[in-house]
Amino acid sequence: MSQPDGPARTLNPLSPLIRLLRLPWRLRRPDLSQVRPTDPGRIDREKARVQARVIRDAFKGEIAAAGPEDRAVKDDADIRFFYRPGHALVQAERLEEVMEWFRGRGEDFRGEPERVEDPVADHLVVLRLPSRRDRGDDVLATVTELNDFFGRSDEDETPPVAAPDHLVYVTTLKPGFCPATEPEVPRSRRPWPPQQPDPIPAPDAKDKVRVAVVDTGLWMDAIDSAASPWLESDDVFADSTDEEHVNSAAIHPYAGHGTFVAGVISCLAPETRIEVEGALTLGGAIWESRIVRQLDEALGDNDHPQLISISAGTHTFGNLPALSFAMLGVKYRLAERDDVLVIAAAGNDASDDEFWPAAFPWAVSVGSVDPDKKVSDFSNYGKHWVKVYARGRNLVNAFPIGTYTCHEPPHAGVVRKFDGLAQWSGTSFSAPVVTGLVAAEMRASKTSPRAAWQAVEATAIDEHDARIHEDIRIVGPLT
Repeated sequence: MSQPDGPARTLNPLSPLIRLLRLPWRLRRPDLSQVRPTDPGRIDREKARVQARVIRDAFKGEIAAAGPEDRAVKDDADIRFFYRPGHALVQAERLEEVMEWFRGRGEDFRGEPERVEDPVADHLVVLRLPSRRDRGDDVLATVTELNDFFGRSDEDETPPVAAPDHLVYVTTLKPGFCPATEPEVPRSRRPWPPQQPDPIPAPDAKDKVRVAVVDTGLWMDAIDSAASPWLESDDVFADSTDEEHVNSAAIHPYAGHGTFVAGVISCLAPETRIEVEGALTLGGAIWESRIVRQLDEALGDNDHPQLISISAGTHTFGNLPALSFAMLGVKYRLAERDDVLVIAAAGNDASDDEFWPAAFPWAVSVGSVDPDKKVSDFSNYGKHWVKVYARGRNLVNAFPIGTYTCHEPPHAGVVRKFDGLAQWSGTSFSAPVVTGLVAAEMRASKTSPRAAWQAVEATAIDEHDARIHEDIRIVGPLT
C-alpha cells in the first residue's frame, strides 16, 4: 500500500474484495411514532431493530441472523449475530474428511459443497453448502452436525472443524451498541483524551511505532485541519481505496468511526504512524473471512503493523471462538509473538458472553468504564475474558463536517450539525485509548508491543464493580 510523498507503508494492499464494499448505501427508517421516549425497554429494542436494518439494507438482504440458543429470529431486536447464508468455514486440513462426510450423507442434501474462495490464512476454506432436504438451516444445522460428528464439544478448547462465516460489525445487535450512542455535538472544542505533547526529540520516521486501525476508513478532510490538528498527514494516512467519502448534507451512520479512533490514538501517542484501513464500509460490517484475509495480508508484510486496533467484533454460533480469527492466530503464533499485538473492543451489549476477536487469549480485550470508575452500562464484561477497562464514555475527537440526522430512538429525526469534532461513547473508543497508551510506552521505552502492554497493564487501578459483581482493572485517564 503506497502513498505518494508520504510515510512508508505499513500494510500490504488489501484484497480486491474490499473494493466491492463501498458506500453509499441507503437506510430505510422505521416508524417510531409508537415508541415512547419514557419507555427504555421499548426504545432499546427499537434501537436494535434500527441498527439491524442498517446492516440488512447494506447487504441488500443477502444475510442471515440467529438469536437466543442460535435459532432463527422473528424479531430483529433478538439477534445475537449475523452470518453468511449458504456458506461455511472449514479447517483446510480437515477438508477431505468433511467432503467425505457429505458424500456419505448424499440423501440428506441437494448436491455437494463447492469450494468458492482461495484459502483464508492458509488454514481455512470457504464452502458453499448444498441445501438440506429436511428444511433445516443450511448453515447452522449442517455446522452443528459436522462438529458433532468430528467430536467437537462445548468443553473442547480447540477450534471447531466448521463454523458459520459470521459478520464482524462496529455495532452490536442488542441494546447498548458499539458505538453505544450516536455521535453528539461536543460541549468542548478540545479532544478527550487530551492531546499529549510531542516527544522530544521526535523519533525518526523509521523508528515510529506502526499502528493499523481496522475500521470504516479515513475521512481525509480531518487531516491537518484546524479542528483536529493532532491528525497530521506525516503520521495518519490511508490508501486511496480506504478513504471514507461523506455527504456533508447527510452524514451516513457510522461515518467517521475510523477517523475518530485514529484521533484517539494520535492524541495519546503523537509521532505514531497510523494507517486506517477501510474494511468495515458496508453498514459498518464485513464477513469474518474477509476481514481475516486482509489481516493475513497485513501480518505477512515485512513491515507489518506492530499494533492492530480493532473496534469491531461479533458474538458467535455456540459462543465458540470465531474460526477465521482462530486460524489467523495459529498461523502467526499471535499468543507467542512479541512483535505484534491485537487490541480489540469488548463490545457493547452489557453481556458477559465472549465477543470475538477480543475474547481470544492473544488479544487485549478492552471494556469501558465511566469517569467514576464504574463499568459503563453498555459495556460487555467478564473476568474470564475482558483483560482491562478504559474510559469509553463521552470521548471527543475528529468527525466529519456536516449534518447528521439521528435514526435511533429516542432522538430519531433530530438533526445535529458537526464542525469537525464529535462526542461519542462505546468500547469502540476505549480500545484505542489502550492502543494509544501502549504505543506511547513503546516509543518511550523502545520496547516491544508485548512488553509495552505489560508495562501499561502494571499501571492498572484495581476496583470492584458491585453492579457486575466483579473486580476490574482500569488503565488510562478518566477525567
